[in-house]
Amino acid sequence: MQVDARLLWRAVLADLQQIVPPSAYEWMRHTRLAGFAADVATVEVADRVTAETLNRRFAPEIERTLSARVGRPITASFQPGKDVERMIAETPAVAASSGEARRNQPVLGEKQALRPVSTLQQSSAQEQPRQMALAQARGHGLNPRYVFRTYVVGSANRFTHAASVSVAEHPGGKFNPLFIHGGVGLGKTHLLHAIGHRALELFQDLHVAYVTSEKFTNDLIAAIRQQRTDDFRARYREIDVLMIDDIQFIAGKESTQEEFFHTFNSLYQSGKQVIISSDKPPKAISALEERLRSRFEGGLIADVQLPDFEMRIAILRIKGEELNFHLPADVAEYIAHKDQKNIRELEGALNKVIARSQITGEPMSLPLAIEALADIAPGDRRLAVTRDNVIDAVLTHFSVGRRELAGRSRIKEIVLPRQVAMYLLRAETDASLLEIGGVLGGRDHTTVLHGIRQIERTLETDVGLRSRILAIRESMVASEVR
Repeated sequence: MQVDARLLWRAVLADLQQIVPPSAYEWMRHTRLAGFAADVATVEVADRVTAETLNRRFAPEIERTLSARVGRPITASFQPGKDVERMIAETPAVAASSGEARRNQPVLGEKQALRPVSTLQQSSAQEQPRQMALAQARGHGLNPRYVFRTYVVGSANRFTHAASVSVAEHPGGKFNPLFIHGGVGLGKTHLLHAIGHRALELFQDLHVAYVTSEKFTNDLIAAIRQQRTDDFRARYREIDVLMIDDIQFIAGKESTQEEFFHTFNSLYQSGKQVIISSDKPPKAISALEERLRSRFEGGLIADVQLPDFEMRIAILRIKGEELNFHLPADVAEYIAHKDQKNIRELEGALNKVIARSQITGEPMSLPLAIEALADIAPGDRRLAVTRDNVIDAVLTHFSVGRRELAGRSRIKEIVLPRQVAMYLLRAETDASLLEIGGVLGGRDHTTVLHGIRQIERTLETDVGLRSRILAIRESMVASEVR
């Protein structure tokens, strides 16, 4: 019997949406069943990162659900699709059909009369440019790169991501306001833009605006100078989903806080959605008016934390995809270990490695990455990691004693840990070659340099050694956290 792949995949996605978390479904929604070859289903996805993520994390659940629909065991093969636009245009209809009743709740007030964008999904190819222009006009200030599909989800941000998806799909609902806080460069702005994009996908008449607190303040100052405060208020209070980035900067500014308080109240009382970001939770923002603090704490407060190792790897891969640059696994792992402060600096390190490769004409490799990032001491990390931290981690991993490491033995089981210690002391601390030699039994700088070069050469081809050094680095990170 001939199977309609499109209808079958709609049903599979509808099933998956009911049984997996929103963060997991986000990876699945922009997919398309291309066809079957025997008992293997080819599933087209947007890019290689999505394919790898689905294969690594979600394949069993997808295969079980697909097999149940087909009636026999099916293996899924995830491949980047050739027609991403068609694929993305088709799959949102699943969400519309399976969650239509939920999205049609009048959470923004009946007078808003918002409609899910089923009409947009069914529009002809000739209508798409006009629809895109309308969406851009309704989504003031949104960056097209910052969408949920390119936002990497992990333990550091899973709850906040799920809350953001919920707010985008139910604007003005129970999570209002949504207050997102976290350190610099951890993806708060990305989430705000992604909320705006998703809301515009789902509701045809929505008016979404993203502004920084600085722009809000500047708009207010300009309105006061031009005696057009009524226009200012009307413009901001007609917004259905207002996203204010870096709200901490209005603290201490009485006029701005006063105006924002009334804007917030107007939007909230009209059932409209407010999303706010800050580098700290409301209670920690000094000079913030108590009435604003109370409003912020009356909604949902969610934080984003430093990405773990796996998240950093995924972020680098997605960034490489955006730049159309293949990133070898060992290079991604090295950068992920090298820079652990925030996402912004992580991407900056990747850009530096890519620039080195393009300028020199050398292929992307671990030695090139090491050379490109040699002057990037992981800043605070170099001060935090001590020489004893490195030595202890090496001794524990290789199960050798400190006396053996500093001794004169030339057996392989001792030489390798000794050279690894040299390499890591150089990479992870501010110790000079002479100081490293002193730590390891009084060896001269040429011996230390030889040991470091030996490890660097071996890392080019020895996957096992790369894994061991990564494990040692992970143990040092864990000891820092403790």
